[in-house]
Amino acid sequence: MAASFTRDSGTQTPTTYDRFQELKAFDDSKSGVKGLVDAGITKIPRIFCRPKVEDHDSVKPIPTQFTIPVVDLENIKTRSDEVVEGIRKAGGEIGFFQVVNHGVPQSVLEEMLAAARGFHELPTEVKKSYYTREKTKKVIYGSNFDLYDLSVSNVSTLNIANKKRKSLFRFDI
Repeated sequence: MAASFTRDSGTQTPTTYDRFQELKAFDDSKSGVKGLVDAGITKIPRIFCRPKVEDHDSVKPIPTQFTIPVVDLENIKTRSDEVVEGIRKAGGEIGFFQVVNHGVPQSVLEEMLAAARGFHELPTEVKKSYYTREKTKKVIYGSNFDLYDLSVSNVSTLNIANKKRKSLFRFDI
């Protein structure tokens, strides 16, 4: 029995669950996570659930209280070494950071978010034309690039790149 991303895969027994088939159904739908929501799922598909850890002693608690690192670009010309070190440290230790005093007008930020929301609200057939695993495209809509390699899948992503294929904006849902 092939798994369907729109069904409650959590009710399948381990002997009937086919992770690859569920991943393929999700990927072939070209609808991303928003497509799952639009399809009316009521439970999170197993491809997005972490496996149960049997050895509880090997699992160390992760602190839930932390501060998101802030990288301040004010006067960057005179503080470039400090800014680069802040980015390196935040990226290496936390994996993300907030940038302040970047000079991008609030109206541009709001337009970007509105455009990303607008894209995700487009009809599925329109979004499917952008769904790809080809990294050289200017606009990429898809799930994580290593969808078939990870034990747990990630979210859908919209990447917008410039002509040099450098990612300018990334919106995850």
